[in-house]
Amino acid sequence: MIGLPVVYGLAGLIYAAYAVLSVRDGANPKRWRNGLFWGLFALSFLAGDRLGDFGNGLLVLALAANAGLGKLGQGAPEGPTPAQKAESARLLGNKLFVPALAIPAVVLFGTLVLKPVVVGGHPLLDPKQATLISLALAAVLATGIALVLLRQPLMSPLQEGRRLMDTVGWAALLPQMLAALGAVFALAGVGKAVGDLVTTWIPMDAKLAAVAVYCLGMAGFTIVMGNAFAAFPVMTAGVALPFLIGKFHGDPAVICAIGMLSGFCGTLMTPLAANFNVVPARLLELKDRYGVIRAQIPTAAPMLLINMVLMYVLAFR
Repeated sequence: MIGLPVVYGLAGLIYAAYAVLSVRDGANPKRWRNGLFWGLFALSFLAGDRLGDFGNGLLVLALAANAGLGKLGQGAPEGPTPAQKAESARLLGNKLFVPALAIPAVVLFGTLVLKPVVVGGHPLLDPKQATLISLALAAVLATGIALVLLRQPLMSPLQEGRRLMDTVGWAALLPQMLAALGAVFALAGVGKAVGDLVTTWIPMDAKLAAVAVYCLGMAGFTIVMGNAFAAFPVMTAGVALPFLIGKFHGDPAVICAIGMLSGFCGTLMTPLAANFNVVPARLLELKDRYGVIRAQIPTAAPMLLINMVLMYVLAFR
């Protein structure tokens, strides 16, 4: 059975390649720091389950210490020049979208077709992680399609990936770290504390009030914490489970899905979601570092209100 260890192993090998390529890049004045940073991150994927809690804690502290020394260095990966890329894009036209469109197609195929497949009495894909495994498979296939379509060397995806990681820097780790923070908060009982605080100040006798508190809370905690995955266990344990699901008997799937989408509305409105909002401003070389956020707020705020309406209408049939 293909499970998450395969996905973790694939990600670990990719980051290990970034580490090796960084160390070998003489044009990067901080190549050893880059190599150490991505090497430690690769180790967390490749051997995190063997290091134990103490070992993983030391690994995270080492990553934080490395990032705390300042920005990672910017390398000069081998690859086509910007002019060559522009000419290739002009010649290929809309064919450039083929690798990108292949990803959702393969994910759907894996989730709907491969997930039920049984080989030797065992499922081909881990049923609980079929979508994530399919996404990893889709990324590999899309990379192969791009190599054939663009006629690039085999090392080109790794070099371009390293170029992007050098630009993004330590912010690439934020989603994983903040999701882990949410799990820590849930184990520490922060969700219960939030639920007690909410019930003290806000009457939760009406479904509409509970829906508003959950959706606004998801967006608010995401703005503060920088990631909806960190806010989700806190607000779901504190509000959704005891009130929307337990008291008002709402549909858990609908409530959790729309609740997460409400959190994503908060993601669009906070600079703490650096990998979504600050890094793109750097990549696009915008003069206003918060320009991406200013452009997204007019969409995020109405979408948050729409989420509340959708949850109230769809979750309590």
